[in-house]
Amino acid sequence: MNLKILKPPSGAIHKRKRVGRGPGSGHGKTSTRGHKGQKSRGRGKVYPWFEGGQMPLTRRLPKRGFHPVQREEFEIVNVTDLNIVEDNTVVDPVFLREKGFVKNIEKIKVLGNGILNKSLHVKAHSFSHAAKKKIEEAGGDAEVIKC
Repeated sequence: MNLKILKPPSGAIHKRKRVGRGPGSGHGKTSTRGHKGQKSRGRGKVYPWFEGGQMPLTRRLPKRGFHPVQREEFEIVNVTDLNIVEDNTVVDPVFLREKGFVKNIEKIKVLGNGILNKSLHVKAHSFSHAAKKKIEEAGGDAEVIKC
């Protein structure tokens, strides 16, 4: 086979459409854009979310509630979950991640859901009042650590 004789298959090469080159070209005057309307003009871009001047869906739907900009997201641990830990253990964020209670140790909050039967030294970024009370009633102590 000789590389000099290679050609693309018939129909693969098209002549370039030169629009706006007079009436004799067949693509003069409106340059294949039709008459008037948004798509016939300058840039003529119609975005997928454009609804033809109708009030857009995102503005028609009601907005509910308050959305704080600097919202704090906590990893939650309940005092009931801590019952599987042995007595007099120091429970800190690293310990909680190792045992599989939390995935992220950035911000951890202990909530007072359930009953605590063990005396533990718990370190977390935040405690609910009920959790702090239950930990101290069980003979342990709750220490708040800074982020």
